[in-house]
Amino acid sequence: MRGERRPADPEVFAAGHWHHIGHTELVKLVAEELRRHTGLSNHELPAEMIDSRDAVAALLAARAGATAPEDPYQRSEQSLITGHPYHPAPKARGGGPVAGWLPYAPEAHARFPLVLLGVREDLVVEEGDTAALDALGEAPPGYRLLPAHPWQLDLLDLEPAFADGRLIRLGTTGFEAWPTAAIRTLHVPGRDLFLKFSLDVRITNDIRRLWRHDLLKLRRTDAAAAAALAATDGPAAWLGDRGYRTADFAFEELAVLVRDGLRPHLLPGATPLLAAGLVEGFAGSPLDGTSDPEAWWEAYLRVVVPPALAAFADHGVVLEAHLQNTLVAVDTDGTPVQALFRDAEGVKLLPDVSRAAGWERLVYCLVVNHLAEVAAALAERHPGLDPWPAARRALARHDLPETAALLTAPTLPGKTNLLLRWTGADGADARYLPLPNPLAG
Repeated sequence: MRGERRPADPEVFAAGHWHHIGHTELVKLVAEELRRHTGLSNHELPAEMIDSRDAVAALLAARAGATAPEDPYQRSEQSLITGHPYHPAPKARGGGPVAGWLPYAPEAHARFPLVLLGVREDLVVEEGDTAALDALGEAPPGYRLLPAHPWQLDLLDLEPAFADGRLIRLGTTGFEAWPTAAIRTLHVPGRDLFLKFSLDVRITNDIRRLWRHDLLKLRRTDAAAAAALAATDGPAAWLGDRGYRTADFAFEELAVLVRDGLRPHLLPGATPLLAAGLVEGFAGSPLDGTSDPEAWWEAYLRVVVPPALAAFADHGVVLEAHLQNTLVAVDTDGTPVQALFRDAEGVKLLPDVSRAAGWERLVYCLVVNHLAEVAAALAERHPGLDPWPAARRALARHDLPETAALLTAPTLPGKTNLLLRWTGADGADARYLPLPNPLAG
């Protein structure tokens, strides 16, 4: 697979010649190579790789019969047909039947109502500001309202809790929500609200639950990220994770997190777009319309790079500033004017992690996962454009010892997603291998 930003048509070199191979044979060859490299066997990952390809086929078929949303922000969030370019199974959906997950797939432009449950008051666990949940419906005396993702309810056995009255069914909302690129995070547009749910499905590296240990540190990490971005010299914003609510007998399974909407943070007249959507492509993307790619790229760097570096340098906050956690707002001409970051679950704080580990994580998320991908997408549309001198200038403006080293280092840290999945490591247990550093050119 050679010569393109998104290589296709895999080939294998044998008997002195290159030979085209199909997906099944490619998966088999990758598995054999991983067994030789690690000494380990893994029967799950090859199945996930096949499931991912089948899921893409199902999504393409569904999109062919679906009406794309008019809202450019929603189009950007729901554009990720192929997803993470360096994950072996980016679109796997837990191996379940298509009918089980397709109604909730962002890539198929899904919209659906939330299921409303009532949890007995003495069994409710919550922290932070969860008032937005109570406005979604009405619970009877002795119960508190708890919205649920319908796909998650299909995956759980809650009949004992319904039978003994710990839970009651209260129907569904009279409005629809739509899934963002994160799948388990839903946007409620009429109320300008995001809700993040647990989902007992492996998506990329992890089972996507709201884990107890992450929820218990949520207020601290969210407050640190909010303070760091509020202190930056510019319009960058943090979409706060205000609080969570759940039931004590299903703490992780039924947890729901309340996240800020866009309107309080967005510059007037600006349109937010998911950075990952810019890389994947969608109708109306400013990457397709710009006539001055160098100026556009410099504007992009101005809004994205300074807040991420300042949060680290001045506040010890490591933002997970990768493509799916960064929104870039553009003006009416499509020029980037603001960055909005999200997801306290992925934020790391110093000294909970060492400064070296935090910096490595930031460089991977911001430079390797994010800037390199947007740069490549822009350069693909504008042959001859070299995006890296502007990136070097943007990073060099920050007086950090790590930045000076970054601009001369021969390599950057590339996350080993394939090895993580093959060895069964936790997705948070990131390991890195060196990639050539275009900043040092």
